[in-house]
Amino acid sequence: MRDLLEKHISNDLKRMKRLNKIRVQQTIKIVSSFLVLIFFLCSCQTVIHPTLDKAPSVLVVSGWLNNKPEKQIIQLTMTESYFADRLPPGVSGATVTVTDNLNNIFYFTDDGTNTGTYQWTPAPGNNLGTVGKKYSLSVTTGGETYTATSEMKRVPPVDSISFSISKSLRFPSGSYIAEFWSTDPKGAGDTYWIRTYKNGILLNKPSEINLAYDAGFSAGGDFDGVRFITPIRQAINPVDKDSNGKILSPYVVGDSVYVEIQSITLAAFDHVTQVKNQTNVQGGFAALFAKPMENVSSNITNTNPNGSTVVGFFNVSAVKGAGRRIRIK
Repeated sequence: MRDLLEKHISNDLKRMKRLNKIRVQQTIKIVSSFLVLIFFLCSCQTVIHPTLDKAPSVLVVSGWLNNKPEKQIIQLTMTESYFADRLPPGVSGATVTVTDNLNNIFYFTDDGTNTGTYQWTPAPGNNLGTVGKKYSLSVTTGGETYTATSEMKRVPPVDSISFSISKSLRFPSGSYIAEFWSTDPKGAGDTYWIRTYKNGILLNKPSEINLAYDAGFSAGGDFDGVRFITPIRQAINPVDKDSNGKILSPYVVGDSVYVEIQSITLAAFDHVTQVKNQTNVQGGFAALFAKPMENVSSNITNTNPNGSTVVGFFNVSAVKGAGRRIRIK
């Protein structure tokens, strides 16, 4: 009986040794494969200089107008090569007008700087237009005419701006964070571009583009007629770093913040969303799997279906805003 028991124990030990050997071999294979992958990724540092096909230069129309009593600008430029290390050339000598649905015509004139800047300045106390009006853009250059339309949508007021000490791990302890307060009017389908100025300078990084559909991020959020949600209210805080890569407090005592809400059309909302998604790309390993860049949507068309291609956007916004400065209590 004892011999039989010892035999079973011996066989069990042999089986365990074989299983352990197999497990070790499998582990070695997995580790080896992982090390090969790491070596491959770390060795992919060869600098390449791709040759891109030359594409014809295309007209770019940038017309973001509003009802503020200030100079209005429409920019006309031509596209450049992807690797061109210079600003896109401006288009001079064009005829640029904006007409509302009451046949009032606003003539935009070349400012003479050869940058493609066309401007219209309202008389004192006046502005471009009124909520509910529709506007038509016409640009004639190079023997071709390009058009677009937009409607000035309603916009809610900025009720107030508040400051508080951050309790989030996103910012250093004791950081001042800002938050604006506003309520979307009842009636689904309003779209906005919230623009923030810190000490008079626009926060214009791709990551700082702040859009809202009603009081939320998108149509499916069902945030009609309520206060803007917290992520949108707090998206007015810049995320800046010092020379050592340490995140700074968004605001300090003495800083000012000005927030304005601009009404935009749904087509403009989609356009800016596409721009944000394509420009707000993180670097590093994740960039290898980022979606390739492509032309974003445009509401500019050539009156000649067989004519030259055009890109860009035209929108007329109603604007309301408010500002505040952090002061020592």
